[in-house]
Amino acid sequence: MVKSLTGATEKRKQIVAALIRAGKIHSQADLVRELKARGLDVTQATASRDLQELGAMRSKSTNGEMRYILNAAVGPVSGGNLILSIASSANTVVLRTPPAAAQFVASTLDAAILAQELPSAIGTIAGDDTVLVIAATAAGGAPLARRLTIMFGKER
Repeated sequence: MVKSLTGATEKRKQIVAALIRAGKIHSQADLVRELKARGLDVTQATASRDLQELGAMRSKSTNGEMRYILNAAVGPVSGGNLILSIASSANTVVLRTPPAAAQFVASTLDAAILAQELPSAIGTIAGDDTVLVIAATAAGGAPLARRLTIMFGKER
């Protein structure tokens, strides 16, 4: 389903992207505060959704500070270079990602699960560079891994 964006939503997302590129966004609270300073009153939920839809993810800067970045190669439903490997066992699938990318990948998968686009999974748990995906059935790990391999365009 393609969402139709209003002019105001599109403009806000352009501002969010510019703030991220400028290195000003370290947290969702920072984003809400920066948008408010520009006359845009948004909730943290809206800020979170904007970050996800822009494909923003948290990463360490050269000085070790966490901040949001935009990766042009990564879209909200694309794995791009975020999935390094996929392995399964029984009712679980383990996805390996670069450092700081696991939460973004898990959030994308959780959205797909909630939207019934990935009915063979019931949830995820994310660390820094690892996502654990739980299959809906006791032996569902291998079929789920195959589905994720196709979804992310990765060879196992």
